[in-house]
Amino acid sequence: MKAFQLAAPGERLSILCLGAHSDDIEIGAGATILGLLSRGAHVDVHWCVLSAPGEREREARESAKNFLVQAASAVIETMPFRDGFFPEQGERIKSWFEELKSRVNPDLILTHRRDDLHQDHREVCRLTWNTFRDHSILEYEIPKWDGDLGNPNVYVPVSARTLQRKFDLLKAHFGSQRSKQWFDEETFRGLARLRGMECRAPERYAEAFVARKLALEL
Repeated sequence: MKAFQLAAPGERLSILCLGAHSDDIEIGAGATILGLLSRGAHVDVHWCVLSAPGEREREARESAKNFLVQAASAVIETMPFRDGFFPEQGERIKSWFEELKSRVNPDLILTHRRDDLHQDHREVCRLTWNTFRDHSILEYEIPKWDGDLGNPNVYVPVSARTLQRKFDLLKAHFGSQRSKQWFDEETFRGLARLRGMECRAPERYAEAFVARKLALEL
């Protein structure tokens, strides 16, 4: 299968990363971001976490800095919206999205999957599509006890080394999450191996996304 390249070495690419919670972007697209940054493209990243109160804000900012160390430029933004109550805060979050749109015009947006069973994740996805109507959007997946993994249609093969770097950064920066039964390397590696099998990734691992609308230039 022919692979399509987001940005060749030396090319410029701007990405908007959106996560409801402090570790969402890293779990869903961390290896994709690390791999892209390591291949020589000039990537400008705007990284937004909508719920990062207290200790979680420090975790979010320090993690993002380490994931984006090779970015051409990086803006890290955290917000104090209440965890678990995004639908009830919809008007305030929508206003924030509209203000964000006046500041960024990315080539690519990474956001939550529409069919994610976490209400905060779904609300972020809904408002991403509602706000950015003329952009390329990829929806990432996050494993959880709800058992809501779906059928992705975009795969990004990643190297074993890049995947291990993602795991190491997750463990280093998110101490508040280590007690959660699902938050461990086995969970994340298992999903990456499954997606790697589905796309026959050269090094056996991949991250996967849902693309609902893409334009290809022939």
